[in-house]
Formats: sequence, C-alpha cells, structure tokens
Amino acid sequence: MPNRREFLKNAAGAAAGVFIGGQIGAPPGKRRELFIGGRRVKTVDAHAHCFVPEVWDLVKDTPLAAAARNNLTGNIALGNPQRLTDMDAQGIDYQAINVNAWGYSADRALARDLIKLQNEKLSQWCAKHPDRFVGMATVALQHPDLAADQLDEAVKKLGLRGAAIGGSVEGQELSDRKFDPFWAKAEQLGVLLFMHPQAAPGTTQNPRLQGKGGLGNTIGNPLETTVFLSHLIFEGTLDRFPGLKICAAHAGGYLPSYSGRSDALCGRGGGADCKALKKKPSEYFKEQLYIDTMIFHEEGLRHLFAEVGVSHMVYGTDYPFDWPIGIDFVLNAPFLSNSQKEAILGGNLIRLLRIAS
Repeated sequence: MPNRREFLKNAAGAAAGVFIGGQIGAPPGKRRELFIGGRRVKTVDAHAHCFVPEVWDLVKDTPLAAAARNNLTGNIALGNPQRLTDMDAQGIDYQAINVNAWGYSADRALARDLIKLQNEKLSQWCAKHPDRFVGMATVALQHPDLAADQLDEAVKKLGLRGAAIGGSVEGQELSDRKFDPFWAKAEQLGVLLFMHPQAAPGTTQNPRLQGKGGLGNTIGNPLETTVFLSHLIFEGTLDRFPGLKICAAHAGGYLPSYSGRSDALCGRGGGADCKALKKKPSEYFKEQLYIDTMIFHEEGLRHLFAEVGVSHMVYGTDYPFDWPIGIDFVLNAPFLSNSQKEAILGGNLIRLLRIAS
C-alpha cells in the first residue's frame, strides 16, 4: 500500500489541469449538493477504501504486520474525520466503505478474529453515520466455509450491505469449485460483492511490470480484474450462481472494453470452452456484472456506456487515493441524459445496496 499511495500521489499531480480532481484533504467547508435537472439527487461512491486501525493488536506479531503498519493513520484510517470533509467537498452523499482484501494468508483462527473485528468496526461506523455510509463486509476467502458464515453474520446481524473481495486468493482462482460455498451464500443473501484487485502473481506482481510507470498498478490492477471476471465466466461460476451480483473495480478492467474478442472466440471452431456457457461473455455485463466509472477519459466512459449499459454502471472514486475522477466527470458527459447521470451517480447503488432514498 505505501508504494501504491506514492504512485497515486504522483499520478494525480501529473494529471493536474487535465481532469477534475478528487479533492482529497479538502479544508472544512460547505457541503456540495448535487442537482440534476433542478432536482436534488443523492450520490453514492462504490469504490471507497478504509482500514481498521484496531486490528494492529491482532496482527502486530504476525506476517500481516507489514501490510497493516502503514495504514493505521491518515485518510484511509476508519474514524478519521477528514473522510467526511472530503465527501462534502466532492459532493458525495454516501460511501460504500470497504477494507481492501489484505489478509488472505491468515490461518483460520487469526482470520476469524480479524474479520470479526473489522466487520464490527465497519458496522459501528455506519451506525454512527447512517446518512453517509453503508458498509461492505470483509470475509476470509481462503477458508470458503468460514467466509460464507462471516458474510451471513455481517449482513443479518451487523447490517452490512455486501462484501469486498479480491480477485484471487494466494494464487488460487475464485472460479475454483472450492469457493462455491461462498458464492452460494452471496447468491442466497442477494447482496452485492465489490471486487478489487490485491497483490497477485502473474498480474499485479508480474515481473514484466517492473520499471517506470507504476505498471503493477496502472496495468496490473485492471489486468487482475480482467482475469478474475474471465475465469468466472468461462469456468461456469456465473452460470452455476445466476443470482450473483458482482461490481468490478476500475471499470471492470479490460474485459468490458474488449469483450468482443471473448464473444468471437465463442463463435469460432476453436471456442470449445464456450459450449457450456449459457450466454455470450459480453452478456454477463447485462445481468450479473457491474462496473465502476474509473475510466478517466470521456470517450472511455461513452464506450462503456454503449457496451455495458447505464443500469450496470456505478460511480467510484478509489478514495482516499487521489485519482482525478470527480462527479463532474459523469455530470458533464454530453451523451448521458439526466436520468442516466442520476442512475450512475447514485440511483443504481441506492437500489443495489438498499439505501434509503
């Protein structure tokens, strides 16, 4: 995370004057309220990270200490009042806060205690600010049966609205049948899962992505998302659990923009892997898969709108990392109607996360 923070700081600075920034670290001021067509509408950020500082006592003497140490303070720390100040400046009414997957190497006992503490603190923060936050649970996917129980408790007892997951687990693809108990529970509960990449071999940690440009982040993170989604499609996970609802970070990686190649494979003689699929790969974005708006260029947003459709796009910022992706990016898009802007900026997530409108 420290390297990612440094990279994003530099990236945001390089983009200054080109995009509308995220206003991280804003001074206290008047809360921005969004009006579309003269009507006040609510905005919801699907891609908002946090870290629970209280986990330190659990992990300080474990291999997880290194990942936790640099996230105990600052804007990412849950409880920092700067978060609300930044939301006011950005015009964000709600954040769907999540802890990015970071503990998949924990043994069962530590994973149980770690997840319990994180989810309880997320629930408490949301209960303290019910008009500004909803929580996305953490789960120990390395222990799929435990993860299913954790999700059940988080939703039914703690009032969390879904869960945040990584794209793989210690090198294992989440399309592996061992993870079916978790997928079954998510489908049963009808909740949204928010997938965000974490360090993973072959994608974010590919040796070829070393060097300048922060390629492990700029290329690796969307690539991890692309691989994750492709495996869920081609290995039949989405067909086995048709009620799953998964929102993929970073505009779904590269797959929504290039799903035509996957469709073409399935229409050719070499597409034997597609014979068991119930629909074309691109069609999963019309039903089970959602993406956030972190695409940065207006033409990219227009293309995703055409490929995926407005009902499966949600707003995301990657808070507290200062990517230049303010609400004006969507608000000023000339190809979107007022109702479509409202759906992307808040309406879709209000429905998916059961936020009081």
